[in-house]
Amino acid sequence: MKQSADDLDRASQVAQDAARQAGLLIRARWDTPLDVTHKGEVDLVTEVDLAAEAIIVQIVRAAFPGDRIVAEEGGGQTVGAPVAPDAPARTWFIDPLDGTTNFSHGLPHFCVSIALCLDGVPAVGVVYEPIRDWMFHAIRGAGAWRDAARLRVSDCPALDAALLATGFPYDRRTNPQNNTAEFKRLLTASQGMRRAGSAALDLAYVAAGWLDGYWEDRLKAWDIAAGTLLVREAGGCVTGMLGAPLDLRAGHIAAATPLIHPALVAELRAVRLSDTRTG
Repeated sequence: MKQSADDLDRASQVAQDAARQAGLLIRARWDTPLDVTHKGEVDLVTEVDLAAEAIIVQIVRAAFPGDRIVAEEGGGQTVGAPVAPDAPARTWFIDPLDGTTNFSHGLPHFCVSIALCLDGVPAVGVVYEPIRDWMFHAIRGAGAWRDAARLRVSDCPALDAALLATGFPYDRRTNPQNNTAEFKRLLTASQGMRRAGSAALDLAYVAAGWLDGYWEDRLKAWDIAAGTLLVREAGGCVTGMLGAPLDLRAGHIAAATPLIHPALVAELRAVRLSDTRTG
């Protein structure tokens, strides 16, 4: 689906406005008493998630009434105008508060993530960190930025010098494939590991050159669509965890600098191969 540069720029401006408006609410409610409920055993949601999502959906729907919107707290359901099965899809993926567990504990590491995908490929991405007022944004083919500063992935030369990040799935207490084997292997293969609790910010930090690589499994499209575009437009590589082309529906990702990415994927493959051999 082709879109003009002006169309994509307008979409980016709408996404940034929506993210900033939601961020104002999030920042005002940070470190205040919250009504916290559980979507799963360790998966939280607050009234702030719901209110922020409502703000974003309203702004996007008003600007683009014919687009599909898939928002996390709507249960991943499509809202807005229906799209014919054979029609080129313009779909917005919205995570109103990525890092809810951090937010609910008062830890200032969370963000708003908004992406517009054309035919399943991210074309506009916005990740807004409301505490520091950092607006990460990218348009396909036009680069990645933090506010007015151009982003570029790091020039880290090797995996053993790399600072990596990851996360753990919500079913980690019951599913044996819970990323601990991968974490253990890459903890010793890299210079350092971080687990900060926001997939979208991890990807934004890779794009900014503050992290050298990131991987995670069992994610949703709204977690990674915007961040994926940031990394690619900053010169990084993004694939599935084992090196296959990224499929947002598959829910796993490996993102890194071009020099680090092959080694990162090789280590992840080695863990999966070991798991297969040992049954």
